[in-house]
Amino acid sequence: MRILVLGHGKTGRLVAEVAAEHGHSVHVLDAKENRDAAALTPPFVAGFDVVIDFTTPEAVVQNMRACLATGAKMVIGTTGWYDKLHDVRAAVERRDAGLLYGTNFSVGVQVMLQMAAQMGAALKDAGYRFEIAETHHASKLDSPSGTAVTLSKALESSCSCGPVPITASREGDETGVHVLIATSEADRITLKHESFSRRAFAEGAVRAAEWLSSRTGCYDFRDVFSQI
Repeated sequence: MRILVLGHGKTGRLVAEVAAEHGHSVHVLDAKENRDAAALTPPFVAGFDVVIDFTTPEAVVQNMRACLATGAKMVIGTTGWYDKLHDVRAAVERRDAGLLYGTNFSVGVQVMLQMAAQMGAALKDAGYRFEIAETHHASKLDSPSGTAVTLSKALESSCSCGPVPITASREGDETGVHVLIATSEADRITLKHESFSRRAFAEGAVRAAEWLSSRTGCYDFRDVFSQI
């Protein structure tokens, strides 16, 4: 399979390495080569089976518009653009393209989201207060993280507890820590996911690309990760 990786940051580079390990042909474009999505011409995009984006919230929308207009298949690991999701879905349907997006491509995080929903349902009327804390590297642009926001929504939908407060910290080169805390007058329950490296994100993104390569439509990684 021919994969185009947009973004040459730490995660983008690792995605390219993992894709090559899976036996795929990989081409990487960094921000300088693809300013304002100028490199994503229809003939160029047509040369790839799947495009994987790990860029920035500002760049990803232009990248999606350029690629989806050609009917391309895209895996989006960038967050911070979901206010445009309605328009992006329409573009996917209009061009019979393929899009798989997610706030986190780690299977471990997806399991945590499921457990958070179960925790919320089980503690719904038990007098618990919920809070979320997350820590990422100092250069991470979105705060709170997309994963923390998704975790909050998973909890809120199951317990009807209203907005869950999120504390976000940006420190050094921290890969990612997410903690969900439920506290009552009698005890405390803590659910924690800690990433040791970006490898899990990269593996998930490449497997997502392999899965999407034979499909069209718009998918949330949270809904299909068990198939991947």
